[in-house]
This record gives sequence, structure tokens and C-alpha cells, in this order.
Amino acid sequence: MTKKGILERLKEGPVLGDGGYLLELEKRGWVRAGPFTPEVALVYPQALRELHVEFREAGADVLQALTFYASRDKLVTVGLENRLEDLNRASVRIAREVAGDRCLVAGNLSLTWMYEPNSPSAADRVRRTFDEQLAVQVDEGIDFIIGETFSWLGEALLAVERARTTGLPTMVTICFENKDQTAEGKTAVEAAQALFDAGADIVGMNCLRPPEHMLPAMEQMRRAVSGYLGCQPVAYRTPKEKPDFTSLPEFPYALDPLQLTRKEMADYAHTTIMITVPAPERSSRHRSEKVNGRQQSGRDPSQNLSRAGHFGCRDIRSSTAASCSRLSRPGDVLRGYRYQPALDCHRGGSRTKFGCDLDRRLARLLHTARALSD
Repeated sequence: MTKKGILERLKEGPVLGDGGYLLELEKRGWVRAGPFTPEVALVYPQALRELHVEFREAGADVLQALTFYASRDKLVTVGLENRLEDLNRASVRIAREVAGDRCLVAGNLSLTWMYEPNSPSAADRVRRTFDEQLAVQVDEGIDFIIGETFSWLGEALLAVERARTTGLPTMVTICFENKDQTAEGKTAVEAAQALFDAGADIVGMNCLRPPEHMLPAMEQMRRAVSGYLGCQPVAYRTPKEKPDFTSLPEFPYALDPLQLTRKEMADYAHTTIMITVPAPERSSRHRSEKVNGRQQSGRDPSQNLSRAGHFGCRDIRSSTAASCSRLSRPGDVLRGYRYQPALDCHRGGSRTKFGCDLDRRLARLLHTARALSD
């Protein structure tokens, strides 16, 4: 049976993604803190498979292959540059095995350590890096591509460029550190417009910030563009003056007390749908809302979407037209996507890479959100 693609699903309504992998697997002892590289796919594949299963059973519609930081420039730091193909291939295969006919499988590109603004040679190195990963992931049968955690809009645009050569749907998201702008100084609106103009199907923001400090920028995007949006915050409480959780002294080993509650994540999902779906559309969908393929008659879509709070909506797309879902073409979508793994912090001119994923408990947020809306 042919599965509906990501864009088809987004036209129908909310699409839920999985949660973070790297930090969770590090907590379980399968990933090394510091490099946060995903060799777990080769060394402890069962650990990765089990986490995929947990997210699938929690209600995820999309499982993302753990290929974040599975690029040659990152793997060389841990002596695994010669295992790039093996690692990318194994990660996609594990995700596909668990996904079966129930979930889509997304390939992944992440920030690199090589991008430099206004450097054609650096841009070409990034292109080659992306192409090398994409060749393997596409060969293994991914359904669409996610490029994520780009502090530099320029690097995000390169991810769109290379992903488009595959012919698969493309989602690319940026991240803000402690300033409300990209590393080049671009606003959320400017970034969203540039990514759509480059040909991305879904754009948005991910990582570094919790919902409180990410949703204002997402709302600005929603007002300025009409395409599918992705919103993927982290589930950690941060102060206004330091919204980037990796800039806190608690990162990465003392984050537990800062974790948002399941109720807060459910509230986040509710807020997201209210921001991204026009009121007339919410009203028309009130009578019959489809979520995860199940008919939810007589329920407000904001209640249904609150179910995405189990991970904390990672893709939210809004539209100004017809159906609701993640955004530009018709639709406005919230995608409970995972709190992505890994991030890039540029401080004082230096670049520090970290892994940024969610705690396993987020996988249970969906069930709690469902209980709240039932």
C-alpha cells in the first residue's frame, strides 16, 4: 500500500513527528556527550530501534533517520569518517524497519562546521558534504528531507539547493541563539521568505529555544508567508535574556529541572494551532477534524492539535487558505516533531557544536495530551 507523502498529509491536517534522539540516547549511555555523533546506529542499533518504536507507539507520523551529525566533517572528530556511508545507510534502514506502513521516514541534513559567509570554496565544501549524505539516504528510500539547526541562513539555503536535486519534498529550519536573528542578522520573516523563494516546501525554526521564545518569531513568519511552517522548540525553560538553552550553565548535564511539563507542552500545541490556523478555518474544521487518520467529530482542532504536545510541535504550518496544516500552499500544520538533535552555537566568533534532544518523557506527552482532550 502506497503511503501518503508529507505534503499530502499536511494538506489534511496536523502531522506529528518524533522526539529527540541524541541527548536521550546519551542519557541512556549509548551516545558520547561532547561529540554527540550518531554511531549508535552501527554500534548499538537495538538502542536506536527501541527509541524509534517508543516514538512510533506514542503517535508519531514521521520518524527521522538519525543522520544528524553523520557528515564527514563531524565524523572525522571521532575517527569515523570512513564509516559515513555505513552509518547513514544503517540509520535510514532502522527507521524504515520501525516505520513500516505506519510512518513516513525523513532523511536528515544538519549544520556543518565548514560554512563561512561570502566564501565560495566553503559553500562548495558544504554542498559536497550534503550531497554525500543525500546520495546514501535517498538510495535507502527516505520519503522526504529535513535540513535543520542552521544558525546561518546561507547554509540553510545550501541545504535547500542540494535537497531539491533529489526531487523529494524538503523541509529546512533555522535556529536563533540569544539574539532574534540568524548569524547574518536576518529576521525570522526574511529567513522564511528566502527559504521559500529557494524552493523549500516547509520552512520554520527548530532547537535552542523553548516555545515561549520561539512562538513569537513563528507568528511573524505566519503573518508574512503562506507556506507550510515547521516549529520545533526544545522543551526546556529558559530566561528571556538567555533564550538559547545551550548558553545556560545547566547545559548539557543539569537540564532536568528545567524540563517543561507535559501539560505545558500540550498548552504549547494548543497555542500553536491558534496562531497558525485562521479562525474561519478552525470553525469549519470543528465539526469533523482528522488527526492521525482518526475522525474526531465535534472537537475543536486546537484540542486535537494539543495531542502534538507530547513531543512539542516541531513542524507547524499555517496557511491562510483552505485546509489547515503546516503553511504556504493551502494549510496550516503543526507537527509535533521531535526536539531535534544537535545544535550549533556561535559565540565570540567561535563555533561550538552540541547535541540538543529531548528527554524520553516527551514521548509520553502525546498520551497525556490525549487524556486532557478526551
